[in-house]
Amino acid sequence: MPISPRTALLVIDVQNDFTPGGRLAVPEGDLIVPLINSLAGQFKQVVIAQDWHPAGHASFASSHPGRQPYDVIQLPYGEQTLWPDHCIQGSHGADFHSGLKLPHAQLIIRKGCNPDIDSYSAFLEADRATTTGLAGYLKERGIDTVYMVGLALDFCVMFSALDARAAGFNTFVVLDACRAIDMNGSLASAIERMQVAGVGLIQSTELL
Repeated sequence: MPISPRTALLVIDVQNDFTPGGRLAVPEGDLIVPLINSLAGQFKQVVIAQDWHPAGHASFASSHPGRQPYDVIQLPYGEQTLWPDHCIQGSHGADFHSGLKLPHAQLIIRKGCNPDIDSYSAFLEADRATTTGLAGYLKERGIDTVYMVGLALDFCVMFSALDARAAGFNTFVVLDACRAIDMNGSLASAIERMQVAGVGLIQSTELL
């Protein structure tokens, strides 16, 4: 199908720490990279999201003595899963996967930069009030439809998709260009939440 110039591809967190060998690796996270490169060639507008945490971030288990990765605690903005240290600003783990080839991408949006607030979504931080500015950027560029690919389907991709819908964008997630962590049923829950919100769930064959 022809891709409208009012459409953008959002590539979510395809970084070393989220791919095999990384500190918070998503199973088979590296296998989607060639497909993402192929899909991106169909889009004039490409935006890349990059997890970019300062050392000692509040979402790291190491920042909370006695806590372990994947524990759940309460922070001032609500419930927070604690993660292994990952995607620390300027580190190899925070770099994009070396196979990712998106030379025509026009924007990299960095998230999780506030040391006290996590940010799964490329649009809104976890306090659900602080925006990244991405919605405004897309609207200023005349974008009304977004397609999402990347990692992880049941966390950062899902929250980005839900927030894109809430911001008024027609939103699609390309399922075979994503991979999930699938922790405690998180994948099934994510699929249901996206469907209820009106996010289109498609396969790459519908675009290529």
